[in-house]
Amino acid sequence: MALTPQDIGRIAHLARLELSPPESERMLTQLNGFFSIVEKMQAVDTSGIKPLPHPVAAIQDVQLRLAADVASEPDQREANQRSAPAVERGLFLVPKVIE
Repeated sequence: MALTPQDIGRIAHLARLELSPPESERMLTQLNGFFSIVEKMQAVDTSGIKPLPHPVAAIQDVQLRLAADVASEPDQREANQRSAPAVERGLFLVPKVIE
C-alpha cells in the first residue's frame, strides 16, 4: 500500500498539521518505508507458530514475574465525583453527543 502526496496532505489536514513541501516529501518517504516493512512481515507464513509469552522464550524458559492483582488505593469514588455536575448510581452523566 503506497501513499501518494495527496494522502499525506489529507492526513496532515486531519491531524491539523501544517507541513512544508520538504516535510511532506519526507513524511511520504518514511510512511511508505514503514508500510513496505509491514507488507514484508505480513508475507511471512506464520501458520502453526505458537505465540511467545516473551521474546526470550524462543531460546530459554522464562518465568514471568507478575504483580499480585490487589487493590492498592482506597475507594474514593464519592470524593472524586463530588465536583461532577451530574452523577447517577456511581456513574458520571454526560450530555448525549451522538444522535
